[in-house]
Amino acid sequence: MALRINTNVAALNAHRQLLGTEQRLGQNMEKLSSGYRINKASDDAAGLSVANRLRTNIRSLTVASRNVTEAKAMVAIAEGAANQVEGILERMKELATQAASDNAAQDRDKIDSEFQSLRDEITRIVGDTEYQGTKLIDGTFGNALDADTSTADGVTGLDASGIRLGGVEAGIYTIGATAGGAITITGPADVGIEQTVNTTSDGAQSLSFDALGITLNLGEDFDYSEADLDGTAIVVTSGTGTYQVGSSNTAAEDEISVSLGNLQVSELGSGTGSMISDVSLATRADASEALSIVDDAIDAVGTVLGDIGAVVNRFDYTYSNLQITIENFSSSESVIRDVDMAAEMVSFTKNQILLQAGTAMLAQANMSSQGVLSLMG
Repeated sequence: MALRINTNVAALNAHRQLLGTEQRLGQNMEKLSSGYRINKASDDAAGLSVANRLRTNIRSLTVASRNVTEAKAMVAIAEGAANQVEGILERMKELATQAASDNAAQDRDKIDSEFQSLRDEITRIVGDTEYQGTKLIDGTFGNALDADTSTADGVTGLDASGIRLGGVEAGIYTIGATAGGAITITGPADVGIEQTVNTTSDGAQSLSFDALGITLNLGEDFDYSEADLDGTAIVVTSGTGTYQVGSSNTAAEDEISVSLGNLQVSELGSGTGSMISDVSLATRADASEALSIVDDAIDAVGTVLGDIGAVVNRFDYTYSNLQITIENFSSSESVIRDVDMAAEMVSFTKNQILLQAGTAMLAQANMSSQGVLSLMG
């Protein structure tokens, strides 16, 4: 038997095995304490990439599900207002029926007074129905700025990002400017509103044209020049409200567009051009004509309510599908990222025993070298 004391190969081997066991035991404890199989890229680089992508989609889809919930709440507001408008139109039909009979001749002025008051209430409801500042049923919902034709590129500090819209009818709005600093915006109905720019100010300015629903936010670098601003067009296009209901950028798959209609009195009526806004019950003939106009208005509101009902049902299915997708994606991520606690505990117990055994064998290896002392009796 060869006895060497400078190099204890058995002790070195036991120490190496002990270090490996200690490292594996540390990994076991890391996984058991975190609940994750993958705690760092070195654990499973490919798996971490896939799991992170799944987690990103889950978080995005969770926000999309909130978008759907909020969209349903917004549409519910529009539906409630449309129902009220429909109820008012029913009462207006009653009044028109009453006024169309000569036995009510002496009371037509009173009947007409209520009729006009109800029409004003429709106007108020339509104008007041909004969600977070966005009007819903006045025909402006979804209208957007056409940035390509609405930027004042020659004016520093004013571009499409500084043009804010709120309840703006579709059409072309023209900016007029004078050397004195006055800015006028004229809408499609030739209604103009004037605001004055502080041409000596270096700070940002905000010019509000509330009646038109337009605000110009002038940047700190705004360089006023009537030559640049005069004649600039702000183009507003009609459209629909769009909601992101997916985690990608494919419009057909990840977006839902909603139209809530236009319930203004100037848009409710017959196809021949007569609208609720033009109706009077002053005479029997007027009341008779009003009957068909109110009927057409009720049909128009019914169409809007039908569209709203359809989109609410679609949102319901969209929300259910999102919840299922989130659940399945979460399950897929769990398979990759989460640790099997039972299996990991088995490995942990094994490595604990190996650590104890390795420590004991290292002690034995160190003791074997002491046999050399017996030769030196």
